[in-house]
Amino acid sequence: MALLVAAAAQLAVGLAVRNVVDGDLSAGDNSLLLALVAVGVVFAAATYCRENLVSWLGERVAADARTKVFSHVVGLSPSFFDRTKTNEVLSRLVADTSVLQTLVVSTAPSGLQSLVLLLGSAALMVVTSPKLAAVALAAVPVLVLPAFALGKHVRRLSRASQDEIAEVNSVAGESLSAITTVQAFNHEAIDRQRVAERVEAAFGAARRRFRAEALLSTTTVMLIFALIAVVLWTGARDLGSGQMTAGEMTAFLIYALLAATSFGSLTAFWAQLQRAAGAGERLKALLDEVPEIVPPAEPVSLPDDARGRISFRNVTFHYPTRPETPALKEFTLEVEPGQTVALVGPSGGGKSTVFNLLLRFYDPQQGQVLLDGVDLRALHPRTVRGRMGLVSQDPAIFNATVAENIRYGRPDATDDEVWEAAEAAAVTEFAGSLPQGFATPLGERGLRLSGGQRQRLAIARALLRDPAGILLLDEATSALDSASERTIQQAIEAATSNRTSLVIAHRLATVRMADRILVLDRGRIVGDGTHDQLMRDNGLYAELARLQFVEPDAAGKPPVKVLRWPAERPAPILPDFASPWEESGPGSAALPGWERDIEAAAERPGTE
Repeated sequence: MALLVAAAAQLAVGLAVRNVVDGDLSAGDNSLLLALVAVGVVFAAATYCRENLVSWLGERVAADARTKVFSHVVGLSPSFFDRTKTNEVLSRLVADTSVLQTLVVSTAPSGLQSLVLLLGSAALMVVTSPKLAAVALAAVPVLVLPAFALGKHVRRLSRASQDEIAEVNSVAGESLSAITTVQAFNHEAIDRQRVAERVEAAFGAARRRFRAEALLSTTTVMLIFALIAVVLWTGARDLGSGQMTAGEMTAFLIYALLAATSFGSLTAFWAQLQRAAGAGERLKALLDEVPEIVPPAEPVSLPDDARGRISFRNVTFHYPTRPETPALKEFTLEVEPGQTVALVGPSGGGKSTVFNLLLRFYDPQQGQVLLDGVDLRALHPRTVRGRMGLVSQDPAIFNATVAENIRYGRPDATDDEVWEAAEAAAVTEFAGSLPQGFATPLGERGLRLSGGQRQRLAIARALLRDPAGILLLDEATSALDSASERTIQQAIEAATSNRTSLVIAHRLATVRMADRILVLDRGRIVGDGTHDQLMRDNGLYAELARLQFVEPDAAGKPPVKVLRWPAERPAPILPDFASPWEESGPGSAALPGWERDIEAAAERPGTE
């Protein structure tokens, strides 16, 4: 309504000016001038209302778009993020929605007002002088065709420009998120160059876009001025012959100028609309993504006596990004309720894939994964994940307080419950020394904490959640020192005593606490037993143990020489699955990889 009032006030200016020009002001009647001032006041008030309303609308549209896109993206399957850069998603969430916001706040209202003015001006031009109106309207196709042709080109360039901006965000975000690694390897100059190249590419794409927009505006202005020249020439002839009054001629020119400027604004609006369409296509592409893991139409419930029995039956699985290599191949496993099973094996053996399938981040291409006898595909994913607690090797720590990070798995937990979980995971040992204790913000990704402190937080988070079914531990003590490991190990043993637990293990203390040890290699189980059994009967496990585990001697002290290789075999140089500074457990420590190599070489005959 405010937009229509503002447009009507602008159109009324022409009528007021005609009356002033053709009227007699010498008699002292100032009503016409007062009417003109009143029109200006109405126009100003309507413009103020319009600006306030469209600003609110623009912010509302951008907020709703961001909420909708994020709500959709956060529900997509991990396979989507395997092939899509996170920073590109963030660019669409922020930059592309900002383009839509600009469209709503400034471009669309201006365009709509220009359209109303154009139509109103055209109508008043016809009323004022049908002959001149016919001359002006005859040129409309000449003005419209270039606008449409160049508009499509602007749309393509706009999308390309937004893609380049997303690439800048991706490259820069990747470097900033790993800033310690960048600086540790003196990689700043190379990263500066990479970002500068992407920025220049984005600048080039933007330059091509605004050149096309400028060409569109320039072409329109040239045609409009040519049209005005024709109208002036025709109108001057009619004015000279007495077919028009001076007031009518003035009013017609005002209407013609309003129409011309309105059409020019519409061409600019068309260009911005094409740019917004490009951003909209990128957002629509995100919204069109369909999660690969979706709840069944009628999800079933787990049995009332569900205890956490895990079954893998002839499972074969390929990651979408590596379709040629199976991560698990004809994999069969039965884990009884309450058992603690350790998964060991070389890198790429399939240990993490077992976790990913259990959490139903992916579905196998062949076979079944069952929880208490129910196929996971028949359950709602939230039901499956609600029965599991996860501690990752590289835990996610959020930009929140210590307490909020622990409470992440159970937002309704009381302060006492948070404290108990923190104490069990030895978080209280370092939290008390923080500036604000449990209320201390930890910063982005918890960079203010050490690796061991982050793992303790993750363990406390899992303990607080107290999953009724299954506990998944992905080398949960890998970043802890020996003293802390002893404390945490006790908490983990207490947590796993009454529930099924799967543990990805690289440390002796973790392995020995397990009821069973599974040795995985190339997606298959190649060993199943206790530590002593596997050391005796399984060559791969024995080799892994010699590389990764250090057993103390009878006196409880770690041996000086930690690795002896047969003379006929070459000494390894840091195998993929060997941790360079790995500790083996309470009271013993492994030598770094290069020292192990020296010890191994020293054991070979003829080597000094």
